[in-house]
Amino acid sequence: MLQRHAASQSVARGVDGATSLLFSIASGLAVAHAYLAHPMLDLVSADVGLPASRAGWIVGATQVGYGLGLLMLAPLGDLLDRRRLVVVQSAALGLAACAVALARTPAALLAAMTAMGLLAVVTQAFVAFAAVLADEEHRGRVVGQVTSGVVIGLLLARTAAGGLADLVGWRGVYLAAGGAMLVCAGVLAARLPRRDLPKSGLSYGRLLASMGELLLREPTLRVRSILAAFIFADVTIVLTPLVLPLRAAPYALSHAAIGLFGLVAAAGALGASAAGRWTDAGHGQRATFAALLLMLAAWGPIALLPYALAPLALGLLMLDFGLQTVHVANQGLIYRARPDAQSRLTAAYMVFYSIGSAAGSSASTWVYAAHGWTGVSLLGASVSGAALMFWALTRPRRRSERSD
Repeated sequence: MLQRHAASQSVARGVDGATSLLFSIASGLAVAHAYLAHPMLDLVSADVGLPASRAGWIVGATQVGYGLGLLMLAPLGDLLDRRRLVVVQSAALGLAACAVALARTPAALLAAMTAMGLLAVVTQAFVAFAAVLADEEHRGRVVGQVTSGVVIGLLLARTAAGGLADLVGWRGVYLAAGGAMLVCAGVLAARLPRRDLPKSGLSYGRLLASMGELLLREPTLRVRSILAAFIFADVTIVLTPLVLPLRAAPYALSHAAIGLFGLVAAAGALGASAAGRWTDAGHGQRATFAALLLMLAAWGPIALLPYALAPLALGLLMLDFGLQTVHVANQGLIYRARPDAQSRLTAAYMVFYSIGSAAGSSASTWVYAAHGWTGVSLLGASVSGAALMFWALTRPRRRSERSD
C-alpha cells in the first residue's frame, strides 16, 4: 500500500504533483474558452444577428482560429522558452475573451472568436510542456493527468456558461472567463519551473515546414491525427446543435439546466486518466478499439432525445468517455516518436482535431435545420462508423502495440 501511494505521488521524476496540478488547472481553464458558446449558442447568435442556421459559425470560427494557432503558435514550444510562451499566450487569451464580450456585430464576433481560438492553443502547449518534463516510462500517465484537467475544464465550461448566462448574460460569461485567464497567467509566471529543455535549433519557417515532414515520416502520427479528426467531429456534431432542441418545446429548458448536461460526461476525465495508464502498459490499440465501439453505440441513446432526456445523458457520457480514451491513447503513442519535437507533434496532431471540430460544428447546425435531430444522429453515427473502419484498416498487424 505504501509503495502504491509513493508511486502515485511521484508520477514522473520530471513533474511533481504541484506542477502537474497547475498544468491541469491552467489547461482546463484555457480550453474552456473554446466551449463556452455551446449551451448559449442561441443567445449569442440572436444578440449579434446571426440566423439559427448559421449559429454553428460561432463554434466553427473558434475552431478555425484554433487550427491557425496550432500551425502558427503551438510549434513555438520547440523554439522558444516554454515557460515564457505559455504565460504570454495565457494573458493574450484572457484579453481575447474580453474582446468577444464586447463584440456587437456578426463580423466583430466571428473575428474575436477566431482570435480567441488562435490563442486557446496554449492548452496544447501545457500538454507538450508536461510531456517534455516527464520521464519516458510515465509520459502517458502524465499526459493523461493533464488531459483530465482539459476534460474537466470543457465540461465545467458548458455547465458554468449555462448557469451564468441566465444570471449575467452571455457577455458576462466571457468577461468572467477572460478575467480568470488573466489571473491564471499571473500564477503561471510565479510558479512554473525554470528549466533548460531541448530545443530544435530550427528557424521559425523551418520549424513550421518540419510539421509536414513529421506527418510524412511518422506513420503513427498520420493515423492518429486522422482518428482525431473523426472523433472530435463526432462530438461537436452532438454538442453544437444540442441547445436548439433542448430550448424548444416540449423541454424548454433554461440555459442553466442545459449546462448541467456537461456534468453527465464527467466520466470522460476518468477515461483520460485510465487511457494514459493503458497506453503506458502497451494496450493503446485495444483501448482505441473499445472506445470507438463505445462512441458508435452512444448514438443509439442520443437519437432518443425527442422522446426522453435520460437516454441523452447516457449517450453523452458514453461519447465523451470514448473520445477522451482515444485522444489520450493517440497522444501517448505519438509522443514516443520524437522527444525533441513534442510541440510540433502536438501541433500537427491537433490541426486535425481543429479540422474535425470545425467541420462537425458547421455541418451539424445545417443538418439540424434541414433534417432535425434524426439527421444529426445519423450524421454522428456515420462519422463514428467511419472512424472505426479507418482504425481497423490502419492498425498495425505485426508490430507490438507499444510501438504502434
